[in-house]
Amino acid sequence: MIKFTLYSRTYCHLCEDMLNALNALQTESLRFEVDVIDVDPDEALVARFDELVPVLFGDPGQPELCHYFLDEAAVRAHIAATA
Repeated sequence: MIKFTLYSRTYCHLCEDMLNALNALQTESLRFEVDVIDVDPDEALVARFDELVPVLFGDPGQPELCHYFLDEAAVRAHIAATA
C-alpha cells in the first residue's frame, strides 16, 4: 500500500486544499493512505515545519514531495516509483 505523510494544522486552509487535491488522485485502481499529522502539539514538529505547512512526504526518510501546494507531478512520480 502506498502511504503519504502530510504535516498539517487543523486551522490551515492550504492544508485542507492539499489533502483534498491528493485524495482526488485516488481511483479504483490507485488507492493510498494519507497519515495527517498535526504539527502544533509537538514542539519539534513546529520547529521543523512551522510556516511550511502543509508539507507532504511519500517517505518521511526522504526529501519532501511538496509544501504549500500539491505538486501532482512529484506525487505521481513517487507513486510510479513505489508501485
